[in-house]
Amino acid sequence: MTVVETDYLVVGAGATGLAFVDTLLDETDAHITVVDRHGAPGGHWNDAYPFVTLHQPSAFYGVNSLELGTRRLDTAGLNQGLYELASGAEITAYYDRLVRTRLLPSGRVDHHPLSEYEATPDGGHRFRNLLSGATTEVRVRRKVVDATYSSPSVPSTHQPRFAVTDGVDLVPPNALPGLAHRAPARFVVLGGGKTAMDTCVWLVQHGADPDAITWVVPRDSWLINRVTTQPGPEFFHEAIGGQADQMEAFATATDTADLFRRLERCGAITRVDRDRAPGMFHLATVAPGEVEVLRGIHDVVRLGRVRELQPDAMVLDGGTVPVAPGTVFVDCTASAVERRPVQPVFQGDRIVLQLVRLPQPAFSAALTAYVEARYDDDEHRNRLCGTVPFPYDLDDYPATMLATMWNQFHWGQDAELRRWIRASRLDGFGKLMAEADRDDPAQRDVLARIREHAPGAVGNLTRLVEARSASA
Repeated sequence: MTVVETDYLVVGAGATGLAFVDTLLDETDAHITVVDRHGAPGGHWNDAYPFVTLHQPSAFYGVNSLELGTRRLDTAGLNQGLYELASGAEITAYYDRLVRTRLLPSGRVDHHPLSEYEATPDGGHRFRNLLSGATTEVRVRRKVVDATYSSPSVPSTHQPRFAVTDGVDLVPPNALPGLAHRAPARFVVLGGGKTAMDTCVWLVQHGADPDAITWVVPRDSWLINRVTTQPGPEFFHEAIGGQADQMEAFATATDTADLFRRLERCGAITRVDRDRAPGMFHLATVAPGEVEVLRGIHDVVRLGRVRELQPDAMVLDGGTVPVAPGTVFVDCTASAVERRPVQPVFQGDRIVLQLVRLPQPAFSAALTAYVEARYDDDEHRNRLCGTVPFPYDLDDYPATMLATMWNQFHWGQDAELRRWIRASRLDGFGKLMAEADRDDPAQRDVLARIREHAPGAVGNLTRLVEARSASA
């Protein structure tokens, strides 16, 4: 058996693992070994459907050291007028370039693709090559970093949680571009999340008749308005002004339902069907043009989750719906946000990467690496990197935002960390806020509103969290 030594063993070469490695490389002299099941860096992006793009601008995704995209404003398409969104192909090429031109040439990073990490019974570490079966023992001098704990599930690799009988034409969205020669009579898109939305939009944009699409939506969703996520100074009032509006909503909402109504009124979030109260908020981000396309699909089935697919029918929680011959079912039911219990990020000789600011996993991982490099005490590290729980249900959202705000409060008390965040290209908005024109009364007013409502937001979110706990 081969034996290697390293300071940090990072399990997972996806967005969070590589953001952590990139920052750790800058902040320490450590040697880092990266192990991943995929044949190329990029994690789940290697398995994504071909028409996938980022939800939010390329400008604050990836790793700190390497720009993704050119900060271009799109001049055509549904994202017109907003900052560019990298495609899946661009993202995998970006991560490949990062590994080839920065990480490996540093001489301090080893990358082992097509390899499965295993903890040994005696507390050791090893990985097994998936092609040869050869096993390598890893002697870790400092820590093991788990960059897989919050990994998303994607359609091409997950197993459906419903029965599929013989004769059913079920495909993942990855297969759709290859079906053009078949001209299916109808499409049934299964799932209410962002993958299903992307699929519906792609079908319509590529010529499918909206009336030939059935969309099965177990739960309607609140959606982040992408206009409020733009990083350029020309969007100051939409982005930073939007944060001031949200802070006021957090400070004044009477309950969770009222909070989401207020967020919708100020333009922070939106929904496809204006007449239905959404039951989930998984942070999917859309442009107004995408919402309009989705509103053009009228055959929307809301009978809960799929239980069984048959050639001529689908069985759902709330009933059976007939299906026309020649229908292609598109499985978009994989969840990118599987429910997982939160745990401390820093655990002695182990780091478990999780969100420390919503909704930015890459920034969260990079900041975690900076904190690992700069501080010695795990109690203090975990205070700076408090785990932010993902909002699986609407009533989870106040706790999520409260955890995010407490983290940002602690960061603000540390001058060095505050400077690092402001310089981080993954931050998105810190630099935009710092460079606000204090001579502009309108921008000055926005900053004042954030300061005014922040204490009330913390107090009111705490009340909402406590009220939920009391009723549980």
